[in-house]
Amino acid sequence: MQFEVNRADFHETRVTTTPTEPGPADLQPGQIRLTVERFALTTNNITYAVAGDMLDYWGFFPSGDDAWGRVPAMGLGSVAESAHPDIGVGGRYFGFYPMATDVVIDAAPHGSAFRDVGPHRAEHAATYTDFRDVTTDVMFRPEQADEYLLLWGVFMTSFLIDDYLADNDFLGATQTLVTSASSKTSICLAQCLAERDGHRCIGVTSQRNRVFVEGLHLYDEVITYDEVDRLDASAPSTLVDIAGSGSVRAAIHTHFADALTASLTVGATHWQDSGGQNGGGQSLPGPTPEFFFAPGQSAKRAVDWGADELDARIARSFHKVLEGTDRWLTVEHRTGPAGAEAAYRSLLDGNATPNIGYIVSMHEGGFS
Repeated sequence: MQFEVNRADFHETRVTTTPTEPGPADLQPGQIRLTVERFALTTNNITYAVAGDMLDYWGFFPSGDDAWGRVPAMGLGSVAESAHPDIGVGGRYFGFYPMATDVVIDAAPHGSAFRDVGPHRAEHAATYTDFRDVTTDVMFRPEQADEYLLLWGVFMTSFLIDDYLADNDFLGATQTLVTSASSKTSICLAQCLAERDGHRCIGVTSQRNRVFVEGLHLYDEVITYDEVDRLDASAPSTLVDIAGSGSVRAAIHTHFADALTASLTVGATHWQDSGGQNGGGQSLPGPTPEFFFAPGQSAKRAVDWGADELDARIARSFHKVLEGTDRWLTVEHRTGPAGAEAAYRSLLDGNATPNIGYIVSMHEGGFS
């Protein structure tokens, strides 16, 4: 059972099923079938849909119908059937899954687990193709499995943005503006930036979410989208745009102009307003907005520090984030196609409250 989205109209969805469930004999040599236990749904998944063509997120799990796409999600699953001599049934693995009850992949052993080596995955970064055995993953805490799913992916993006900015001396800026300040990506980024002495972090949010953002006590200053013009326009600044709103981006570029030293596009929580008012990046004052590609910075640091040191730094920082989630994050479970649809639509339409994190199982029976 697969949850699919109309690539031309994200509000149109459908659930597809296979007429019969294949068995091990139906798998091709080297393939495995994973049962998808659960997956996280956040505004990051909406970004995957918005950037589906540009960054080939639709290519992760092709639907076989070019009009429909399967949005990838970070989840947990187990090997239910295997036609690979070196990959056994069982275990529990973290990775990118479709919003589905199960998925078949072409697998190859890698590290303590495996990776998806299907031809359609050849151009994707290892970050997106690797599956990890959570029993050997120092990042994973079984008692916080849901929080792990909700935050690990967005945290990795946030950690690497923070590291990229620091690695480049913040491009001469003394402060960073973070839009969609109530989003989980922004919260993780704010926590990382809070460790940087002498650099200010300004959260930009909606009036509806202002109290929540202020209550996090992570940002040096919190403003609403219509208060950008109250900031000191001469202060050297960087923009990390997680909202993806064309009008907000244009307002910030216009206000700071050449004082804006970098404009990084990361998300699309305000995807409906992605290109309005010169927000697409053309003819904006200041730097040209550029999409931040997290795997690039990860690869650089693996060379600079070595893989083990990179993992150790990430683990220390991520555990700090996990230790604070009880102050602001409430996990809500959704089950079955109807539950997946409700959570997806809430995020798509911007109706989800920032303190809620959706964990979904497509199985009607609920969570294992």
